[in-house]
Amino acid sequence: MPKLKLKEGSRPPWVGLAAAIWVEISAGNGSTFPLYSSALKSVLGFSQQQITILGVANDFGENVGLLAGIACNKFPPWAVLLVGVFACFLGYGVIWLAVTQTVVGLPYWVLWIALVVAANSNAWFGTAVLVTNMRNFPLSRGTVAGLLKGYVGISAAVYTVLYSSVLEQSSSNLLLFLTLGLPVIGLAMMYFIRPCTPPSGEDSSVHAHFIFAQAASVLLAVYLVTITVIFDMVSVSDAVSYILLAIVAILLLSPLGIPVKMTLFRANAQTITPLAGSTEHLAQGEGDSAQAEPLLSPSSSASNLGSFFENEYPSDVETLLAVGEGAVKKKRRPRRGEDFKFREAAIKADFWLLWIVYFLGIGSGVSFLNNLAQIGVAFGVANTTILLSTFSFCNFVGRLGSGALSEHFVRSRAIPRTVWMTCTLIIMVLAFVLFALAVDGTLYVSTALLGVCCGFQYNLMVPTVSELFGLKHFGIIYNFMLLGNPIGALLLSGLLAGYVYDAEAAKQGSSICLGPDCFRLTFWVFASFCGLGTLLSIFLTIRIRPVYQMLYASGSFRLPQASDH
Repeated sequence: MPKLKLKEGSRPPWVGLAAAIWVEISAGNGSTFPLYSSALKSVLGFSQQQITILGVANDFGENVGLLAGIACNKFPPWAVLLVGVFACFLGYGVIWLAVTQTVVGLPYWVLWIALVVAANSNAWFGTAVLVTNMRNFPLSRGTVAGLLKGYVGISAAVYTVLYSSVLEQSSSNLLLFLTLGLPVIGLAMMYFIRPCTPPSGEDSSVHAHFIFAQAASVLLAVYLVTITVIFDMVSVSDAVSYILLAIVAILLLSPLGIPVKMTLFRANAQTITPLAGSTEHLAQGEGDSAQAEPLLSPSSSASNLGSFFENEYPSDVETLLAVGEGAVKKKRRPRRGEDFKFREAAIKADFWLLWIVYFLGIGSGVSFLNNLAQIGVAFGVANTTILLSTFSFCNFVGRLGSGALSEHFVRSRAIPRTVWMTCTLIIMVLAFVLFALAVDGTLYVSTALLGVCCGFQYNLMVPTVSELFGLKHFGIIYNFMLLGNPIGALLLSGLLAGYVYDAEAAKQGSSICLGPDCFRLTFWVFASFCGLGTLLSIFLTIRIRPVYQMLYASGSFRLPQASDH
């Protein structure tokens, strides 16, 4: 197979992946809501249901990224990131003004909108780096999604450590950091998040590099949980706090070791191999290779890896139609695995089945997270930071593990990723039943199980969307799937959990509800939703099994042949 020299100005995508990690940590700022929700309640005098509705605003802003998805196909990544920077600054700035009483008497609806804007920065941050890196690593999309979304999952632990140490457990200090610190990170990373030349399918170092990045993320997660416990149990001086946080920064920078290594050892990095399936032609003659373009551009349909290769093996009926009707000139609708436009995907049953399954599972999980601080207090936990850190760490494990696990089985046995969604939904039913029954000693175990399962649910959806509907319009389709988060939070958290909590608190004659009855009915409803999701997930898996058998029949994802459609 011919070799191509890299086009001048192109570069390997590992620097962008390392920068994306910092952006994804910033994109997890929505997970900080439990850390300052108590301050909103006490300073501004809100009821639990009002706080819950603010939590819905947080989820709504965080997950409504349709505009970001559209923008990713029309503007460069830095422009998408810039919108996130402004949203973060404006939204959290207003909330900081309210909590510090710098501005007194802000209406509730103003705070609701401010929280939507603030959390919406997550959609712009996350969409920019995810879409860019999925296109930069088209052959490793499950691994990339697991790694990047894993850092989002563990971001709550990063913020918890900051909150417990340098920020002195002050909600106002946390909000000030979100207002000023995160925009600075976003601005600093803009230059590095850009489309790059994808690695060759024959580059054996790619797998090793991903293992290194995954190992670094696991080490960071374990370290964060450890120091969270230390901060909770031991009084630590400011000097020690800064040293411990410096180690966190070093671990976050560690993926930069990959491009540094590639720079120092460039022997194998000078050429790339055209990916199989491309039908573009090399110019013949001397010197042409020096001017050749990389055969795979991030936005090309070849890079989207979505095809059943129907053009290679047309049926007799299709052949007759092609002869009789001139089908070569007719534009046919895409088939599952090819590039879909949003409106083409939205008329498919698989699209809505995946959305409903995701809505039932992740909606229950997000609603649980929104009320985690109050759940901990109701069950007798004085300090809920460790509970939040437990959920965050296990959420990270689920996101990272789901990428590696599903990638292995999809390539070795062509098992659809939705099989693992089914398994996690069953576990979520068990966890919510344990909460509803208030079984002694299961609080942290159930929280950990829900963290892992939510991580699986979220991350499995990402590559599944790209495999069924392609990468060309992945940004908008993926963000539409994310609407399951805020809609689930609105129905299950805002209209159910908050109402039940306030009703039980009224029976106790207090604004704070104590005991398992505060959320018992809520947990039973969550368990029922996850049970329904289990059945639908099984049905979806049966429907799309032939898709995965075709896509991964050879044990690895093959690039499509170019077509005229």
